[in-house]
Amino acid sequence: MPILARPTVTFHKSWLDAKGEWGGGHQDGAGIRPGDRFEAIEDFEAWVRRLAMQNDPLMLFSGVQVNTSRFWVIEHDTYLGAIELRHVLTPFMLEAVGHIGYSVRPSARGRGIATWALQAILPHARSICLTRVLLTCDEQNLPSARTIEKNGGVLEDIRNTELGVKRRYWIELAGYASDRASAESSRSGRNRE
Repeated sequence: MPILARPTVTFHKSWLDAKGEWGGGHQDGAGIRPGDRFEAIEDFEAWVRRLAMQNDPLMLFSGVQVNTSRFWVIEHDTYLGAIELRHVLTPFMLEAVGHIGYSVRPSARGRGIATWALQAILPHARSICLTRVLLTCDEQNLPSARTIEKNGGVLEDIRNTELGVKRRYWIELAGYASDRASAESSRSGRNRE
């Protein structure tokens, strides 16, 4: 059963194995920037520290970056994917990116991992006082659209953005408990669909 865990160097090898499955492709929710290096443990540690800094509400980022909570989806010490929650949105993010991004390594797809991870992060979104969250996906990415819809996403529109044609969904958070017990329950997978 998967859990959400904060990024840590403990999963370096498993993370590298997963990265290899993407073949250099983009990984939504992973926090990877051009030029990031991961193979040497020192580089990986520095990257993990940067991810942790972005979660700190006292850290202020310029208009490109915002405070972001990142979690890794872990099962039996294996990295399965990542999910991130942006605490606020820049105008660009409101148009094309949304509050939440996620990805699941190719070998773990088709098991409901993304649906579970999205469900598990929604109580955290409410705990930081969000009342609703925006999610986007490429117009042709029907598996991601289904994941969002299974978690209560309501399609607002489909529009051209700087990142291509995007489906834009809103999830209302009124039904998601914000207390720590509910969030822990979701993280441990007891609320899995």
